[in-house]
Amino acid sequence: MPIYEIHVRGRVQGVGYRYHARESALQMGITGYVRNLPDRSVYIVAEADEFLIDSFCEMLRRGNGFSRVEQITKEIMNTENRYHDFEIG
Repeated sequence: MPIYEIHVRGRVQGVGYRYHARESALQMGITGYVRNLPDRSVYIVAEADEFLIDSFCEMLRRGNGFSRVEQITKEIMNTENRYHDFEIG
């Protein structure tokens, strides 16, 4: 399955956004991890088929009510199966 790098920019730190991302991923059966970056963005590595990743990105774009997403970028990394869960880093 492909692995994607997703960067989310906006007001996404200090508002429970990583937990929103994790819950969304778990509901969709997506594995990987999410973590905050020093530039105040959120970095996600997600493993799933592209149609699931696209739906996941839409959930990320909507946010959790406290966040304000300004930009999401997505790039494919590789096609190795590496993740068995979705974790907060």
